Amino acid sequence: MPTETRDSTRLKLSIIACTQTRPTMFVFREIIAKDYFSTSTLFSANYLSQGIYISVPFCRTKCSFCNFASGVFSRALFDRYVGQVCAEIEAADDMARQLGGQLDRHVDSIYLGGGTPSVLAPDQLQRLFQAVRKNFEVEPAAEITVECAPSTISGEVVDVLLGCGVNRVSLGVQSFVDKESSSVGRLHTRAITLDDIARLRSSGIGNISIDLIAGLPHQTEESWQLSLSETLASGVPHVSVYMLEVDEDSRLGAEVLAGGSRYHAHFVPDDDLTADLYLAACQRLAKGGVQQYEISNFARPVTHGIGLRDSKHNLKYWTRQPYLGFGVDAHSMLLAGDDLQATGVDAVRFATPDSLEGYSAAANDANPIAARAERLLASRTLVNAQAALEESFFLGLRLNRGISLASLKVRFGDQAIRTCERVMAELISDGLLEHGADRLCLTSRGRLLSNEVFARFLHEETINHRDTEAQRIL
Repeated sequence: MPTETRDSTRLKLSIIACTQTRPTMFVFREIIAKDYFSTSTLFSANYLSQGIYISVPFCRTKCSFCNFASGVFSRALFDRYVGQVCAEIEAADDMARQLGGQLDRHVDSIYLGGGTPSVLAPDQLQRLFQAVRKNFEVEPAAEITVECAPSTISGEVVDVLLGCGVNRVSLGVQSFVDKESSSVGRLHTRAITLDDIARLRSSGIGNISIDLIAGLPHQTEESWQLSLSETLASGVPHVSVYMLEVDEDSRLGAEVLAGGSRYHAHFVPDDDLTADLYLAACQRLAKGGVQQYEISNFARPVTHGIGLRDSKHNLKYWTRQPYLGFGVDAHSMLLAGDDLQATGVDAVRFATPDSLEGYSAAANDANPIAARAERLLASRTLVNAQAALEESFFLGLRLNRGISLASLKVRFGDQAIRTCERVMAELISDGLLEHGADRLCLTSRGRLLSNEVFARFLHEETINHRDTEAQRIL
């Protein structure tokens, strides 16, 4: 998911909580192979292709549940923003060098998220893809995804997607029940969504993902089954299921916490029902041939790759692959360059400002690229070996396949793994983890309580670790 997404401390904590978060906001790398943590390919730069995420923070309307850096803006701002992102893409090599990261120009996944990228004009979408292809070597078999809101997929939009090489579309459906969709500000209906899926398929884009949210206002067990039935009947190869995130960062969440009734907040299911809906989705999708491969992600079987029509780009989040993010509130993770590696740094993470105003401020500087690099440096976090090990646990455990302890020992050493044995034993005893042969996986109960599991693998010093050099400079 992407779904997607914040200083360094907030990034660490938000990764823990990304059961309800678009995966597209966080990308990390180990290596994709038949075994997710293959001992023969761990962290070998020769095997790492870059993932690229581009944030488009514009929407036709702001959904009440949304807590992302997106909103409704004048179309007059679109072109200026696209120009800023293109300039950022062109300066990627220089900025990566200043931030101490390795930059691989080979790209095997591109993801346009938001927001709603499909609200951009055709020429603006073309400019973004042209900038990527001009500055990176996009592999012929690259997965190229664009997030779209149902009802924004006109024939003209489909034509420009095909012209840009897009071969995968992620649809923010959320619900096939019109009452639920309209209650949170969605502008589409069930009929429109099904028409959009048919239009994409007829154009040749059959690799379609659907997002669903468990816990929307007015949602019941019966209505949820209707959404699941429509999802299965549509035949889409990929489904993401998120539980509604109730926090102060969205209008709906804040109203629920306040006990109010605006935004249909008094019709939001309680936590127990929302959890039941999530479990029902896992069971129903499995029976329908859509297999769970990650806490929030499900895919139909295929005969290539890992055997599922998974999201190549989103797998980067949980297997610690390098990625670059461009645009508002976009995060990046690169393997450390030689100089930082010599000091024990494994990777570098950095992020752009999380508001359109903050992101665009650099454009007003005499040297916009230098100003943008300075802001990225201020956000930089250096990931040492301890933090990299923790990430390998709490990101890798999101996958149903879990993690290979033998591979982690090769990567980090026996002693490092032994320091985690007490936590692993406690979580196994609590029924949250299971250990079979070499692999460590979440149990069904562990997936529901995944935040608790992931937090147990974190040390306070790595949560609070900041790049002191950047702090001193700025």
